[in-house]
Amino acid sequence: MRLGQRLALLCLLGALTLPARSETLVITGDVWCPINCATDATRPGIFVELARQIFAESGIQVEYQTVNWARAIHAVRQGRANAVIGAGRDDAPDFLFSASAPGISRMCFYVHPDNGWRYRGLASLDEVSLGVINGYSYGEALNDYIQRHEHDASRVQIASGDQALAINIAKVLHGRVDATLENSWVMANQLIGQAPDMELQQVGCRVPDVPIYLAFSPALESSPRYLALFEAGLRRYRQDGRLKALLASYGVSEEP
Repeated sequence: MRLGQRLALLCLLGALTLPARSETLVITGDVWCPINCATDATRPGIFVELARQIFAESGIQVEYQTVNWARAIHAVRQGRANAVIGAGRDDAPDFLFSASAPGISRMCFYVHPDNGWRYRGLASLDEVSLGVINGYSYGEALNDYIQRHEHDASRVQIASGDQALAINIAKVLHGRVDATLENSWVMANQLIGQAPDMELQQVGCRVPDVPIYLAFSPALESSPRYLALFEAGLRRYRQDGRLKALLASYGVSEEP
C-alpha cells in the first residue's frame, strides 16, 4: 500500500473513532405540571419524558427550558427554541403540529368552596370576575370574551409570569377574583401535589376538550424532520401501550 493510501486510511479510521457530535433539540414552555414540570423536579413532566424518549431513539438529545408562556411562544416563533410544550392550535396557528395529539386539555372553572356560582355557559360569566393567564388560548368563545373585557378588572384579570397559576389561585382564595380557569390535570397537581392546604372547587368545564401538542417552530428548517420523528414515535407509543403507561405513572389517563 502506498504512503498516500496509508495516510488516507489512517485519517478515515481516525474520523470513525471520533465521537459523533450530538444533536440537540430545545423544547420550552411555562411550568404546567404534570404536562411539563419544573426543570429541577424529580420528574420533568409527561410531554418532556415523551419527547426525550422518542427523540433518543434517533440519537437526538432534548434540552428542556422553562419560561413564561408568552416568552415561550415568542422564542419558538423566532426559532430560538425548536418546540413549545402543551400548545393548542389556537395558541400558535402558524406552528407545525402533529396529526395526532399527545394529550387532551380539559379546561375547568374553579372557585372558593363558599362560592355558589356554577359555570353554565358563556352567559354565566356575566356574574363573576375571572382570572386567566396572559397568552393562553381558552378556545374561540372564551378568547373573545376575555378580549372584550380585558380592560375591565371587574370582569377579567390577566396574570403574567412564571407563577401565573399560583397568582390566580391566591386571587380566588382571597376574593380578588371569583373564579379561575385551568387545565384539570394541572390544577389537580397544583392543589394536591404542591399546595395541599389550598381548597378550590371545580364548578364546570369548557366544552369541547382541546387537543394539546408539542408544536414546532415555523422558522426552522429542521422542524418538518423533527415533527415527522415525533409523530412516528407518538404513533408507536400509543400502539404499544407506552404512552398509556407514561400517563398512568403521573396519575392520569389519556382522557382528562
